[in-house]
Parts: sequence; C-alpha cells; structure tokens
Amino acid sequence: MRRRPPRSRPIAPKPRIPAPPPEATSSTPPAETAARDTAQGAALEPALHLVATPIGAARDITLRALDTLGAADVLAAEDTRTLRRLLDLHGIGLRDRPLLAYHDHNADRMRPRILALLAEARSVAYASEAGTPLVADPGYALARAAIAEGHRVIAAPGASAVLTALSVSGLPSDRFLFAGFPPSQPRARRDWARSLAEVPATLVIYESPRRVGGLLGDLCEIWGGERRAALCRELTKRFEEVRRGTLASLAADCVHEGLRGEVVLVVDRPAAQPAGGDETMEELLRDRLERLSVKAAVVDVAAATGLPRRQVYDAALRIAADGAQDE
Repeated sequence: MRRRPPRSRPIAPKPRIPAPPPEATSSTPPAETAARDTAQGAALEPALHLVATPIGAARDITLRALDTLGAADVLAAEDTRTLRRLLDLHGIGLRDRPLLAYHDHNADRMRPRILALLAEARSVAYASEAGTPLVADPGYALARAAIAEGHRVIAAPGASAVLTALSVSGLPSDRFLFAGFPPSQPRARRDWARSLAEVPATLVIYESPRRVGGLLGDLCEIWGGERRAALCRELTKRFEEVRRGTLASLAADCVHEGLRGEVVLVVDRPAAQPAGGDETMEELLRDRLERLSVKAAVVDVAAATGLPRRQVYDAALRIAADGAQDE
C-alpha cells in the first residue's frame, strides 16, 4: 500500500512589532509637535490656544480642534452655550474643567483671570462663537494681552466665513481686504464706504440682514451700481444661498424681500482708471520708456492703472517697435 507523504504544518507568521512613533526633532515646529502630542493623549502645551469652530455645518471642525478642546485645562468661549453643544455633539466631556465666558460685555473683567491662568502654566482653549477667533471677534484683545505678557499663542485653524464667501463668490481672490462690519449709523457708514471706494482689492464685508439693504443702497451711490458683487447668506448651513450680480441688482432684490441669517457681502475691486486724468495707458508708457527699461516701465504703469501686466507689456512692445521703425 502506498503511503501518503506527511503533511507539513503551516508556519505561523511572526507577530509584527509596530514601529515606535517618530520622535520630535529640533526641526519640528513647536505647534505641530503640540498637535501630535495631543492626538497621542499627552497634555496640551501651556498656552492660549485659539480654536476655529464651524460657521454652520457641525462637521466642519478639524481633528486638531477636537484634540485641543478635549485636552485643554480651561475652556473659554465667546458663547458658552454654543461651545457646550459642540462638545456634546462630538462626545467631548467637560469633566471638572472650568468653562469661562469671554465676550464684549465682560472682556475687561475676564481677561485678567485668563491671563492669571496662563501665568500658572495652564493651557487655555478659546473658541469664537463661529469661525476663526479674532476675526470680528472679541478675542483680539485677549491674544494681544497674552502676547504682551510673554505667553505662547497657538492657532488651531479652521472654518472662516471670510474665506468661504470669497471662494463661492466668483470674484477675484488674488488680493482681498476684510472690511469687517460697517458702522450702523447711515452717515458714518457712507464715510466708511468713501474711505474704501478706491481700494484695489476684492472687499469682504459682514453685515446684519436688517441693514444690508441700506448698505447696498449707499454702495450703489458711492461706488457705482455696476460693480460686481456676491451676497452670501447662511454659508455651510441648510439654506445656504449665494446671489451674484451687480450692486444695483442685489440692492433691487433686497428692496422686495427681507433677508434672514448671517450675511457676507463680497464686492469686486473698482474698474481700472488711468492715472493722470486724461492720460491714457500708452501716454504713460511713452513717458516711462524714455527713462526706464521696458520691464520697469510695465511694472510701474500696471501698478498705476491697475491694468493686467500682460496687457501693458503688449502695449509697451508695440510702442518700442514703433520707435525703432521711426529711427
């Protein structure tokens, strides 16, 4: 009888030993080291930590922000109810940690208390009601005071209504200015608008839905109704809406219907106007080319007129070619 060869026993694989986490080196930025240590469960670095929170959708929060809120010794917020809801939603317990309110009405009284906690080498996480702290937010004075007393200030970046509105507006984003909230009084608001009329950048403006109609009317009068703009409402929320058009068309819409919710207005830069009154771009170029190189003349005239550099460069080449033929 033929015998079968004995079966070979399978060799069990050797258990894999996980590699230890990389150690921080002198080249690792302190803020990155702090974020990594927090994620591994280590204590948060003693500092004032500025934590960006969602402007609408609750999931628009970073993992680092959750780590910071979970590990900080002390929590401070512009609106403690909003922060409590955010903590509950993401399963972060308050435990026995202090939760301090810090807003416009109590900032002078609360700031010394928070600075005293920082002096005790405590980690304090400050969260805006929505968005990035210090942008239209009372945390600016707190951060400035902490820096003045030599404490570290660390940002955990995240959601921002400024950048969100700029992204969806369809307007140029290569240069922009956050203009904040306009004054509420009509006369002061018109003076404010005049001071920004010639800024060569896209403007991002916060405004109350009750006053945005009046603001648009003033901007049409002072800036001209033909300037392009986008009115962004309830960004990242269920009823998000973006209306794009001219200032005049947006103003007309606001007359017929009231708006609700948070509003961000984005306005295009003014149309380029040649410097020197009736002087044209070519006249400016001819003047500059008599004493400057083509490159220097193009940079100078493009900056003076606000025209695209490529357009100015093409005109400079034509002028230079005409001059060569005349010779």
